[in-house]
Amino acid sequence: LCHVFKMGKHKRSHQDKEETPEEDPLDTSTVTSQDFPTYEELVKLVGPISSPLASKKLTKRLLKVVKKSSKNKHLKRGVREVVKALRKDVKGLVVFAGDVNPIDVISHIPVYCEEKSIPYCYVPSRRELGAAGGTKRPTSVVLIEKDKEYEELFQKCYSEVDALPLPL
Repeated sequence: LCHVFKMGKHKRSHQDKEETPEEDPLDTSTVTSQDFPTYEELVKLVGPISSPLASKKLTKRLLKVVKKSSKNKHLKRGVREVVKALRKDVKGLVVFAGDVNPIDVISHIPVYCEEKSIPYCYVPSRRELGAAGGTKRPTSVVLIEKDKEYEELFQKCYSEVDALPLPL
Protein backbone atom coordinates (compact mmCIF):
# COMPACT_ATOMS: atom_id res chain seq x y z
CA LEU A 1 0.00 0.00 0.00
CA CYS A 2 1.43 3.25 -1.05
CA HIS A 3 -0.23 6.60 -0.27
CA VAL A 4 0.58 9.67 -2.27
CA PHE A 5 0.14 12.98 -0.52
CA LYS A 6 0.04 16.23 -2.42
CA MET A 7 1.38 19.33 -0.76
CA GLY A 8 -0.31 22.71 -1.04
CA LYS A 9 -3.87 23.86 -0.90
CA HIS A 10 -6.64 21.49 -1.79
CA LYS A 11 -8.68 23.03 -4.60
CA ARG A 12 -12.38 22.67 -4.04
CA SER A 13 -14.68 22.25 -6.95
CA HIS A 14 -17.54 24.65 -7.65
CA GLN A 15 -20.06 22.07 -6.40
CA ASP A 16 -18.39 21.84 -2.98
CA LYS A 17 -18.74 25.59 -2.44
CA GLU A 18 -22.47 25.58 -3.11
CA GLU A 19 -23.14 22.78 -0.64
CA THR A 20 -21.61 24.57 2.37
CA PRO A 21 -23.51 27.80 3.06
CA GLU A 22 -21.61 30.46 4.95
CA GLU A 23 -23.03 31.35 8.34
CA ASP A 24 -23.58 35.00 9.20
CA PRO A 25 -22.16 35.61 12.70
CA LEU A 26 -24.69 38.41 13.31
CA ASP A 27 -27.72 36.42 12.17
CA THR A 28 -30.03 36.11 15.16
CA SER A 29 -32.96 34.47 13.35
CA THR A 30 -32.04 31.01 14.65
CA VAL A 31 -31.02 32.15 18.13
CA THR A 32 -33.39 31.26 20.91
CA SER A 33 -33.72 32.93 24.29
CA GLN A 34 -32.06 29.86 25.83
CA ASP A 35 -28.76 30.78 24.10
CA PHE A 36 -28.34 33.96 26.14
CA PRO A 37 -28.04 33.99 29.93
CA THR A 38 -30.91 35.53 31.90
CA TYR A 39 -30.59 38.71 33.95
CA GLU A 40 -30.38 36.69 37.17
CA GLU A 41 -27.53 34.55 35.80
CA LEU A 42 -25.65 37.64 34.64
CA VAL A 43 -26.02 39.34 38.03
CA LYS A 44 -24.10 36.45 39.62
CA LEU A 45 -21.10 37.28 37.41
CA VAL A 46 -20.77 41.00 38.21
CA GLY A 47 -17.70 42.32 40.02
CA PRO A 48 -17.56 43.52 43.62
CA ILE A 49 -17.46 47.24 42.75
CA SER A 50 -20.57 47.06 40.53
CA SER A 51 -22.74 49.36 42.58
CA PRO A 52 -25.29 50.82 41.89
CA LEU A 53 -26.51 47.96 39.72
CA ALA A 54 -29.49 48.70 37.47
CA SER A 55 -32.64 46.63 37.91
CA LYS A 56 -33.83 44.35 35.13
CA LYS A 57 -36.33 46.97 33.91
CA LEU A 58 -33.83 49.83 34.07
CA THR A 59 -31.19 47.74 32.30
CA LYS A 60 -33.59 47.16 29.43
CA ARG A 61 -34.35 50.88 29.23
CA LEU A 62 -30.67 51.86 29.40
CA LEU A 63 -29.75 49.47 26.59
CA LYS A 64 -32.57 50.96 24.52
CA VAL A 65 -31.19 54.49 25.06
CA VAL A 66 -27.68 53.27 24.21
CA LYS A 67 -28.99 51.81 20.95
CA LYS A 68 -30.79 55.04 20.00
CA SER A 69 -27.85 57.26 20.92
CA SER A 70 -25.53 55.03 18.89
CA LYS A 71 -27.68 55.53 15.80
CA ASN A 72 -27.59 59.31 16.29
CA LYS A 73 -23.83 59.37 16.96
CA HIS A 74 -24.24 60.67 20.54
CA LEU A 75 -22.48 57.77 22.23
CA LYS A 76 -18.92 57.51 23.54
CA ARG A 77 -17.73 53.89 23.75
CA GLY A 78 -14.83 52.52 25.71
CA VAL A 79 -12.67 53.73 28.58
CA ARG A 80 -10.50 56.02 26.48
CA GLU A 81 -13.36 57.88 24.77
CA VAL A 82 -15.42 58.20 27.96
CA VAL A 83 -12.53 59.58 30.06
CA LYS A 84 -11.67 62.01 27.27
CA ALA A 85 -15.29 63.21 27.10
CA LEU A 86 -15.49 63.56 30.91
CA ARG A 87 -12.30 65.60 30.90
CA LYS A 88 -13.90 67.91 28.31
CA ASP A 89 -16.97 68.34 30.60
CA VAL A 90 -19.39 66.50 28.33
CA LYS A 91 -22.63 66.00 30.26
CA GLY A 92 -24.64 62.82 30.02
CA LEU A 93 -25.17 59.44 31.60
CA VAL A 94 -22.43 56.86 32.14
CA VAL A 95 -23.24 53.14 31.95
CA PHE A 96 -20.67 50.55 33.04
CA ALA A 97 -20.62 46.81 32.44
CA GLY A 98 -20.53 44.89 35.70
CA ASP A 99 -18.62 41.89 34.42
CA VAL A 100 -15.42 43.69 33.40
CA ASN A 101 -12.28 41.77 34.25
CA PRO A 102 -9.81 43.02 35.51
CA ILE A 103 -11.77 45.65 37.40
CA ASP A 104 -8.79 48.04 37.44
CA VAL A 105 -9.57 48.92 33.82
CA ILE A 106 -12.65 50.96 34.82
CA SER A 107 -12.23 51.46 38.58
CA HIS A 108 -11.09 55.10 38.27
CA ILE A 109 -14.05 56.31 36.17
CA PRO A 110 -16.81 56.21 38.87
CA VAL A 111 -14.70 58.54 41.04
CA TYR A 112 -14.28 60.84 38.06
CA CYS A 113 -18.05 60.78 37.46
CA GLU A 114 -18.74 61.70 41.09
CA GLU A 115 -16.31 64.64 40.88
CA LYS A 116 -18.08 65.90 37.74
CA SER A 117 -21.51 65.08 39.28
CA ILE A 118 -22.50 62.83 36.39
CA PRO A 119 -24.85 59.95 37.28
CA TYR A 120 -23.64 56.43 36.55
CA CYS A 121 -24.77 52.85 37.03
CA TYR A 122 -23.83 49.31 36.10
CA VAL A 123 -25.55 46.82 33.84
CA PRO A 124 -24.69 43.12 34.22
CA SER A 125 -23.28 42.32 30.76
CA ARG A 126 -20.61 44.00 28.66
CA ARG A 127 -21.61 41.83 25.71
CA GLU A 128 -25.13 43.28 25.76
CA LEU A 129 -23.74 46.79 26.26
CA GLY A 130 -21.50 46.39 23.21
CA ALA A 131 -24.32 44.98 21.10
CA ALA A 132 -26.63 47.85 22.07
CA GLY A 133 -23.83 50.27 21.17
CA GLY A 134 -23.72 48.87 17.65
CA THR A 135 -20.41 46.99 17.87
CA LYS A 136 -19.51 43.33 17.69
CA ARG A 137 -17.04 43.80 20.55
CA PRO A 138 -18.11 43.79 24.20
CA THR A 139 -17.93 47.30 25.69
CA SER A 140 -16.94 48.06 29.27
CA VAL A 141 -18.28 51.62 29.55
CA VAL A 142 -20.38 54.08 27.51
CA LEU A 143 -21.33 57.73 27.89
CA ILE A 144 -24.76 58.66 26.56
CA GLU A 145 -25.18 62.29 25.51
CA LYS A 146 -28.56 64.00 25.47
CA ASP A 147 -30.33 64.44 22.11
CA LYS A 148 -33.77 65.59 20.91
CA GLU A 149 -34.47 62.24 19.19
CA TYR A 150 -34.70 60.26 22.44
CA GLU A 151 -34.99 63.06 25.01
CA GLU A 152 -37.99 61.63 26.89
CA LEU A 153 -36.45 58.16 27.33
CA PHE A 154 -33.09 59.73 28.23
CA GLN A 155 -34.66 61.94 30.93
CA LYS A 156 -36.51 58.95 32.41
CA CYS A 157 -33.30 56.89 32.61
CA TYR A 158 -31.28 59.88 33.85
CA SER A 159 -33.66 60.53 36.73
CA GLU A 160 -33.84 56.83 37.68
CA VAL A 161 -30.05 56.43 37.64
CA ASP A 162 -29.60 59.69 39.56
CA ALA A 163 -31.99 58.38 42.24
CA LEU A 164 -29.97 55.17 42.75
CA PRO A 165 -27.92 55.18 45.97
CA LEU A 166 -24.18 55.63 45.44
CA PRO A 167 -21.74 53.31 47.20
CA LEU A 168 -20.00 54.67 50.29
